Amino acid sequence: MDMDSIIQSASSYAHDIDFVIVLVAILGGFWLILAEALFFYFIFKFHRSRNPKSQYITGEEKQHKKWIHLPHNLVLLCDVAIIIVGIRVWYNVKQDKPEPFDTVRVVGHQWAWEFVHSGPDHQLGTADDVATVDELHVIVDKVYHFKLQSADVLHSFSVPVFRLKQDAIPGREITGWFKPTKTGEWDIQCAEICGLGHGIMGARIHVDTEADYQKWISERMQKQAGLPAAPAKNLAQAKVKD
Repeated sequence: MDMDSIIQSASSYAHDIDFVIVLVAILGGFWLILAEALFFYFIFKFHRSRNPKSQYITGEEKQHKKWIHLPHNLVLLCDVAIIIVGIRVWYNVKQDKPEPFDTVRVVGHQWAWEFVHSGPDHQLGTADDVATVDELHVIVDKVYHFKLQSADVLHSFSVPVFRLKQDAIPGREITGWFKPTKTGEWDIQCAEICGLGHGIMGARIHVDTEADYQKWISERMQKQAGLPAAPAKNLAQAKVKD
């Protein structure tokens, strides 16, 4: 079954993460169903009306031990399979970061997301940067690194359709990556309770074609050039008051 037909995915590693979840569900579900089936089977088979005399078994006999060791070893094999697959996916998503096409800065505030897009020079921290609140724009099929920070308390940068979730920790800058594979507009959430306004801390990521992105960034740069700089923290506070 294609997970995308049930839960939409739009990043290069979303299917890998879905596979780990499905694998855990199938292997864990198999042993759960088997254990419960045996449990009820023994309840009815050894009902007192059919077996009035109980037997005391120490469990030390070889013929008894095999019914414990065999399923135990099979469960361990399933655990090893999950660990191997899980570590491989973790390494690919969290550690083996591909070279980026561009980098964006993501800052969590109480209670809004600040995004800083690099301009034509593809360098953060220069005069052509474009800052937005609750609106992130990227280009489809391009690898992006994000520099994640928190301006105040713990937040968690979550893009469900990407299967992306990374905690933002005050005082630290955490680098992650994603590669969007579909154009569209998707939810960005804060997945860490961060105060009274946590429930309104929603944003949107726009995955654009390259032409649409260039049009958007050009319009934003022109608009930004005619306005005085406004700290994102003030914009976040204004959002809460509204």
